[in-house]
Amino acid sequence: MKKILYLITATIALSACGGKEQSVDELIAQGNLETLRTKKSEISDQQEQIEANIRKLDSAIALKSGEEKLPLVNTITAEFQKFDHFLELQGDVKTKQNVLVYPEMAGTLQRVYVKEGDQVRKGQTLAVIDDGGMSSQLAQLKTQAELAKTTYERRKRLWDQKIGSEIDFLSAKSNYEASQNSVDQASSQLGKSTIRAPFSGIIDDVIKDQGTVVSPGPGSEVFRIVNLSDMYIEVDVPETYLGDVTKGKEAMVYFPILGDSITTIIRETGNFIKPSNRSFSVEIPVPNKKGNIKPNLTAKVNLNDYTSEEAILIPSSIISENADGEQYIYIAEAPNSDNEAVAKKSIITTGKTQSGQIEVLTGIANGSHVIKEGARTVKDGQRVKIKS
Repeated sequence: MKKILYLITATIALSACGGKEQSVDELIAQGNLETLRTKKSEISDQQEQIEANIRKLDSAIALKSGEEKLPLVNTITAEFQKFDHFLELQGDVKTKQNVLVYPEMAGTLQRVYVKEGDQVRKGQTLAVIDDGGMSSQLAQLKTQAELAKTTYERRKRLWDQKIGSEIDFLSAKSNYEASQNSVDQASSQLGKSTIRAPFSGIIDDVIKDQGTVVSPGPGSEVFRIVNLSDMYIEVDVPETYLGDVTKGKEAMVYFPILGDSITTIIRETGNFIKPSNRSFSVEIPVPNKKGNIKPNLTAKVNLNDYTSEEAILIPSSIISENADGEQYIYIAEAPNSDNEAVAKKSIITTGKTQSGQIEVLTGIANGSHVIKEGARTVKDGQRVKIKS
């Protein structure tokens, strides 16, 4: 090896002398900075060429003598596959049926029929407020209405037979209708003394105890009722994904506290960009079969923003980058029966990354043998041995 190096160096030196080139010492003595830099560049290029020739000679000598030791590599076969990319976000669980129930009339809370944790149906009676004698008034109005009805019906029969005056008939009719309206109005008012469930759900909190004086308005909440069957998550998505995150796309939700995950779809996307954070809202329904998902529970949400049916994926760890910022990998070309191949450098362009895998857009053909283990040590054009 050393003899070869000396021989090549001597050849270059003799060639330089034959051309009557100035020696390094002479150039240094002249002291011209640009000339010195040019000479240094020439010698560096010559050195690189010498080292390249030495490597070629070493390889040829080892091959002829049967002593060549090929570097061992491991490869993966690039194949078309479906690739789904997901945008990672965070949101909170919400429900549109989580309300405070207020009384519609003032009075003493006479009876409370439910307790916290009870399942209730829509329209079920939750509590009753003392009506202050309104039920007695309603009974009296109903009696008066019955009398007015009887009087009207009799006057009508006589009037139909052309007996009696028209004014008596119309007066009886008006009195009956006014009595019936009074009954309906009193019944409606009395109905406000009963607090009913606005929808089916669970009594989450009994805020006022039996015997408490209540009245309509803030501060007089009696119950909190929650429906856990219609849960959803609302997340803010950056506006740059407006065309990628759309209704009907897949969404994967993970609840760190529960250690549970579900797969669902995007139900709605917002039509308004929030000026504060340049984002739009996305609503994702959350099935709650176990009933363990609660409002305001934190969730990690992955939204599908890109899908390719024929993508080539490779581990991002095997990609290198050259001085020009280009990404490249090595492909084992033309493997023979002894699993020997030639390492070929390939410049690639890449797309999205997911879970350590990156999509290769150009530079790798379907079926190529991409060098995975040993990719950092091989060189372009070098023969390699593929591990079986």
